[in-house]
Amino acid sequence: MLGSCISAHSGKEEATNMKRSKGLRVGTRSILRRRKNERSRINISRVMHEYEEGDRVAIVLDGGQQMGMPHRRFNGRTGFIEKRQGVAWVVAVKDGNMAKTVIARPEHLRPLE
Repeated sequence: MLGSCISAHSGKEEATNMKRSKGLRVGTRSILRRRKNERSRINISRVMHEYEEGDRVAIVLDGGQQMGMPHRRFNGRTGFIEKRQGVAWVVAVKDGNMAKTVIARPEHLRPLE
């Protein structure tokens, strides 16, 4: 009797019953990975850079800093600074034909031009 219960619960059936995770950072293992020499290092020039309205910036996510990180959909996009919101910046980005605003801290922005 006991042996039949153990054999019924062993196998690969349990792995198929797991629910797929649907978080904001699902599938970001390779996107947010940092190189070995960049780990645990803050890029001070990016943090201290002062932007003005109308400046072009590239959104490049920094996996070492999780605060103020925009959605991974905007990684690699370019936009224009609209205004400052606390420590972060409001960036106007085109997502297809839609104009969207992204709020990102300066660790995730790089100046262009």
